[in-house]
Amino acid sequence: MYAWLWRKLPGRPGTRVLTAVALVAAAGAVLWYAVFPLLEPVVTLDEVTVRK
Repeated sequence: MYAWLWRKLPGRPGTRVLTAVALVAAAGAVLWYAVFPLLEPVVTLDEVTVRK
């Protein structure tokens, strides 16, 4: 998968690295600001039950 993505990115290796970093940052931002807030009500991490 990574080789396929590397071949599809335009430009020289330096440009490809910067483009790949920008794509990872954009995906992280979408997850952080859009997906995770939507999932927060469903996933309750504050309520922890410990059994002995």
